Amino acid sequence: MSLKLQSLATSIGTALDLSLQPQPGARVHGGCINECYRWESKERPIFVKIAQADARATFDVEAAGLEELARAHAVRVPRVLGTGVSDDHAWLALEWVEFGSRSRTCEVALGEGLALQHRHRGQAFGWRLDNTIGSTPQLNGWQADWVSFFRERRLRYQLDLAVRNGYAGDLQRSGEALLERMSQFFSGYQPVPSLLHGDLWGGNWAADQHGEPVIFDPAPYYGDREADVAMTRLFGGFGADFYSAYEGAWAPDPGCRARAGLYNLYHVLNHVNLFGGGYVPQATAMIGRLLSELRS
Repeated sequence: MSLKLQSLATSIGTALDLSLQPQPGARVHGGCINECYRWESKERPIFVKIAQADARATFDVEAAGLEELARAHAVRVPRVLGTGVSDDHAWLALEWVEFGSRSRTCEVALGEGLALQHRHRGQAFGWRLDNTIGSTPQLNGWQADWVSFFRERRLRYQLDLAVRNGYAGDLQRSGEALLERMSQFFSGYQPVPSLLHGDLWGGNWAADQHGEPVIFDPAPYYGDREADVAMTRLFGGFGADFYSAYEGAWAPDPGCRARAGLYNLYHVLNHVNLFGGGYVPQATAMIGRLLSELRS
């Protein structure tokens, strides 16, 4: 691999006009899809993701997503330096962000910044590009109606994929019942198309060396802002100061807690399709709770 990395260093350095070291300085851990490195140069360190050459399109879309978030001028995201292919490997280069310690002040800034990002609105629900959630395709074709968009491009897509992956049965039967009735969660509530991070769990944000929040590894599109906030509660990693700041900047709709389970079901179904049947009971139980809320 060392010879390939040396060739990559030459290719990336030429494309970015940087004098990269022949080998990366350190492997960066945290992701499970691509190889990630801190790469030193005479000018500055950079962050590089590497995958097989056919991942070039995925890296291009990831770069476009980061640039879309940057245009909101809300929460910091790593600056895109470039993408390319060298030999049989694709690469994505970003600025290196030195991380520091999270603090209450940082969480307040994240909450206020996310509310500002969500005020950056699109023409409809979706985005101009399809992208991925983890390694699962995420379909973003524009749609005027949010309920239809989330039902078809999010939940039904994941349920259909689960069938192809061998997880039929109760999951599908209860899932179909939910799809038929999910519009009831939106009675009296009309979301606006807000710019979402799309994969906002605790591992996809940090504090930079100055104590300011930074978000990364997005799966962005324009959707109901509640979907981002709901995911922050799914796996933890966000404190009370974050929620107080967000809600102070943009008060939530009274029905947001009822819809949170609906939005998080999308991510649990994605875990079924990415990591296997161990998540089927959790997904089925979530659907059962949602149906019970509709019956009550």
